[in-house]
Amino acid sequence: MVAKMHVAVIGLGEAGALYAEGLVGLGWEVTGFDPADVPTPRGVARAETPEALVATADAVMCVVGGRAAVPAAESVAGFLPEDAIFIDMNSAAAAVKNEVGETVGANRYADVAVVGSVPEHGAATPLVISGEASAHAAKVFSRLGAPVEDIGGEPGDAAKRKLLRSTFMKGLGALIVETLHAGEAMGAREWVLEQVSAEHSGGVEAVERLFSGTIKHAVRRGHEAREAAEMIDSLGAQSTMSRAAARSHQLIAAASMMPTNEILAAYSSVPAANIGDARERMGLVDGGIKALSPGVKAVGRAKTVVVPAGDNLVLRQALEEVEPGDFIMVNGQGHTDRALLGELMAERARKRGAVGIVADGALRDVRDLEEMGFPAWARAVNPAGPYKNGPGQIDVPVAIGRVVVEPGDLVVADDDGIVVVPWAEAAETLGLAQAVQNDEASRRQKIIGGDLT
Repeated sequence: MVAKMHVAVIGLGEAGALYAEGLVGLGWEVTGFDPADVPTPRGVARAETPEALVATADAVMCVVGGRAAVPAAESVAGFLPEDAIFIDMNSAAAAVKNEVGETVGANRYADVAVVGSVPEHGAATPLVISGEASAHAAKVFSRLGAPVEDIGGEPGDAAKRKLLRSTFMKGLGALIVETLHAGEAMGAREWVLEQVSAEHSGGVEAVERLFSGTIKHAVRRGHEAREAAEMIDSLGAQSTMSRAAARSHQLIAAASMMPTNEILAAYSSVPAANIGDARERMGLVDGGIKALSPGVKAVGRAKTVVVPAGDNLVLRQALEEVEPGDFIMVNGQGHTDRALLGELMAERARKRGAVGIVADGALRDVRDLEEMGFPAWARAVNPAGPYKNGPGQIDVPVAIGRVVVEPGDLVVADDDGIVVVPWAEAAETLGLAQAVQNDEASRRQKIIGGDLT
């Protein structure tokens, strides 16, 4: 079977291109497909359709992201030659691997887990393979010079081995990023790099590669770390570090995503309800906290404050720290007998660039707030002024309307209410919320046109 083959490669990104080049080096026929505008490796015939890609293939090598794994398999499943094998190299959970296997047929499916650095080793990177077609796939990779561990078994078994390894590798990557960032801030990056390197068998080069790779692939690796944590939980073991690693990768990704002003501007046209739907109703502040004037909308990053019931001493202090784009989020203990803010404090906040305030408590001077254009949401309106004794805290996690708000979280508020989105998830949630918004607009137009189905 492996004397000379036609291999179709789905996905010509960094890893897919390296495997394609390795196959071309064997003198085999290689066709490739990628919907993105990426270069075609030398010696690879670029196919324009899935059917043309696999029509005469002996093997199909799928090297795409985990979220694209099933759609990629579905695109070629109906065109696969009878004896072709499907080599699934995507990083995904075992459940996804099983779904891909069912899509293409279990008898032709091989689950391939890459357990090394493809940029470093190319097509000779070590692998673990499972599934009914594992032996056939192992022969292909052996020809490429890759160390292969064929464990047989079911689709997803190789993926589980990779996730087991990921419990260490992804956590280590996140720890290295945190450590080297802290060392740079301290002026001791090179010193701590040597300390870490002394404990790492690959030396400085390996540490630097893990550092840069973690930042570059933070989104994908964060998903993998989360899947690893879920697997560990299913085994009855503790997943503390894996979940911490997943969260850390989220924050690393957030630090490199689109600029803050672009995110805030994009959210300004998305209703809070659509964002809540996109997040499966998570992060929605309870309906007891309402807009104090009609037609208001505000989007900003949380400036958090917690004060005793009816006391605004620390809120006054927080206003001196407000920066443009801040959304003041106040835990007032739900107390409604004394207002925490009125027109004078609101004017100060507005002048400093605050976009609005949400108070789990009472506010006052509602007409003045409306006239000055300062959006406000509160649990109640009360003319009684506050105490000014303290204590309180600024820039700490607070609970507002049964939602935990971290300093810097994205807050979107309008006539319907308030939704809070962790900043690390803001970019991903934006795309989901816009999709909900567009879908609802399309369905409404159909109803207006008379389609009531």
